[in-house]
Amino acid sequence: MKRCLLSLVMSLALVSVYADDSIPTVEELVEEQVAQEPQEPLRFEYRNDTLFVIGDAGILPKYVTVSASTGSNTYKRLFKDMGIDEGDHPSDSLYGFTWTHNWVNPYKVPIDSMPDSLLVDMSDFVMPVKGYITSHFGMRKTRYHYGTDIKLHVGDSVRSAFGGQVRICDYDPRGYGNYVVVRHHNGLETVYGHLSQIIAEPNEWIEAGEIIGLGGNTGRSTGPHLHFEMRYLGNAFNTEKALNYTNFEPKDSVYLMTLKSTYSHNAELKAMKAAKYITVKQGDNLSVLAKRHGTTVKKICQLNKIKPNSIIRIGQKLRVR
Repeated sequence: MKRCLLSLVMSLALVSVYADDSIPTVEELVEEQVAQEPQEPLRFEYRNDTLFVIGDAGILPKYVTVSASTGSNTYKRLFKDMGIDEGDHPSDSLYGFTWTHNWVNPYKVPIDSMPDSLLVDMSDFVMPVKGYITSHFGMRKTRYHYGTDIKLHVGDSVRSAFGGQVRICDYDPRGYGNYVVVRHHNGLETVYGHLSQIIAEPNEWIEAGEIIGLGGNTGRSTGPHLHFEMRYLGNAFNTEKALNYTNFEPKDSVYLMTLKSTYSHNAELKAMKAAKYITVKQGDNLSVLAKRHGTTVKKICQLNKIKPNSIIRIGQKLRVR
């Protein structure tokens, strides 16, 4: 009731200052009030469990982080053109117009059939996160580690290494965890794994250095870090060959990619595919295993970095080829 009375009094007061033949309309009163009282740049309204941020699109922030006692979430402004039409993606001709949200490497291009050499533009590179390396590219016991692991804290901003378009935003519980794949104008694709939160959207065009997610420890991970990959035609290579992790910059503005140098690990990959692993059973010893699989005790020891007199146990995995 007090509010209604106050409004009525204010209305009467406004009308009383004008002559009888020039009473303004409601629209004129609103325009006059706006002219006298500049509006706040942003306005917040909470309606039906939704928070609205109201303001000119040009001044809306790109990211809004909502913090609570249980954690925080970052939300991203999406006023971008989503290029989803076929033929509207970076390096389309190079990738045969293949654009899928399902597979990190849908191209299945053998390393041996790739170009002998090519130049990759690194001029707009931005380090996804500035941290030290916790695990390098290469073999890990019975599997291959295709990325460079970089130390970070959960919630740290992870940025796109180059400009381009987001191809995948997904979750892999047994590997990458929350991850993003971006295809770039220079022909590379980059992968960002173990994120705590994905901020990018599939098909979104982004700039180099733009935040695509927050660092985390999801998927197959033993601690907070970023699993970072660089791939060309789906084939990963060691990022340390192109990047300097001391000053967080590329080694050169143009990277010369060659089969001999960039993909020198191809021999390891071939050996890994040809490798055979067995599980030790009751009654097995190195001599028995060597005879059964057509090899020698010396070779088994070399493959597993053990000695001829080493004790092998039931359930132990050994490489025999």
